[in-house]
This record gives sequence, C-alpha cells and structure tokens, in this order.
Amino acid sequence: MGWRDVVYGAYERRVLKDLPKESLPRHVAVMLDGNRRWAKARGEGTATGHQAGADKIEELLEWCREAGVEYVTLWLLSTDNLHRPQEELEPLLKIIETAVSDLADAGHWHVRIVGALDLLPADTAASLRASAERTAAVTGMTVNVAVPYGGRREIADAVRDLLLERAARGESIEQIAAGITVEDIAGHLYTKGQPDPDLVIRTSGEQRLGGFLLWQSATSEFYFCEAYWPDFRHVDFLRALRAYAGRHRRFGT
Repeated sequence: MGWRDVVYGAYERRVLKDLPKESLPRHVAVMLDGNRRWAKARGEGTATGHQAGADKIEELLEWCREAGVEYVTLWLLSTDNLHRPQEELEPLLKIIETAVSDLADAGHWHVRIVGALDLLPADTAASLRASAERTAAVTGMTVNVAVPYGGRREIADAVRDLLLERAARGESIEQIAAGITVEDIAGHLYTKGQPDPDLVIRTSGEQRLGGFLLWQSATSEFYFCEAYWPDFRHVDFLRALRAYAGRHRRFGT
C-alpha cells in the first residue's frame, strides 16, 4: 500500500464519520458517463471502457448500501445511444446484459429495468427481463437499470399509457383531458411507486442532464464529478453525499 492509499483511506474514514446519517439521500441516481473517453485516454478500444464501467457498478452499489440508500437508478444506455455504429453498440449491449445478469445473480438487490425495452433487440430485452425477474423476491435496496432510457420518451410513454387506461374505461377524450393531474402522469412513469431521486450524480465533468429523469429530478440535488466513471472512487461518492447533506433543500421553492 502506497502513501497515497494511506492518505485517501484516512480521508475517507474522516468524511464517512462526519456524514450526518439523518441527512443522507434515500434515492441516488447516477449517470455513468465517461467510459469511452476513459478508454481513449489509455489507448484502449471503446468496449474496454464500457467493460471497465460495468465492472465498477457493483462497487458503487455496495457504497450505497453501506450509506443506507434505498433506491439507486443507473443510466447505462440512452435511447440516443441506439444510433451508435453497430460495431460499438452490439458489444455494449452484451456487456450490459452480462452486467445486469451478474447483479441479479448476486442476490443482494431488487433489480428493475426502466426504459423502452421495445427499442432493443428481442434477445437483449428478453435477457434483461429475465435477470430482473430473478430478483422479484429480493428485499432490500432497489436498483433501477435505465436501458435504453430517454426522459422525453418516458414522459411520452407515461401519457400514452394513461390515455389508453382511461379510454379502456370508456372515458371520452374530453373527460380524460379535464381530469389529468400531475399525479396521474407520475403514476405511469417507469419509476412509478418510488420516491424521486434526492441526489443525481454525473461523472466525467459534464454538467447537464442529457434527458435523464426529466420528470423525477425536478427537485433533486445535483453533483458533478470530474472523474470518468471507471475512475470514480469511494471518496468521490462520499464527497457527493457530503455535498448533498450540506445543502438546504428547497424543493422547487
């Protein structure tokens, strides 16, 4: 163990000790960004970066569990990513399938897939559904895997499902329009029944949402980290929690 490890270890312990347990988030959402740039900086192929990012996920989930987080949402693939070249997309989908299957096999988390699965190849969608189903009886922390996910698509899907549900009851379009509430739409989101994220973390230095949880993040706190996702450390996570705990949440007011 080098001196840097010793210093960081001592620093992590101090930050963890000072975190106010009563002010930590219930729901943490993470934009796992920077895999491709991480690989490019090392002269590696894109698939290597995606695999390194996938290998970091379970470590993050352990940190969340230790901190008492109840829900974690991981953005692994956007709907826009589906337009990438097939030579990049196909290996990425296989990496995601394997990563989600490994999470299910671990048996520690209740895994849910949140996204437009109909946009994926049928075998990939089936694999993701099967992995999530294997965790149906698991209690404890819920892990939402957002793939393929787009915030605008989610809202459109929610409104569409709501309209179809009301129409099936025999309501006219005028009746539906007159009665729609914010709560009605929220009840048809991919994350329905869950609390909105308290904290949204984005790695890689980018400071934008990019369409992530557009509806649910209306009152979330945001933390932007310079590290590429594969380099995201425990101390970076603790700093995000510390920043969150130190803010006065105004909930949009």
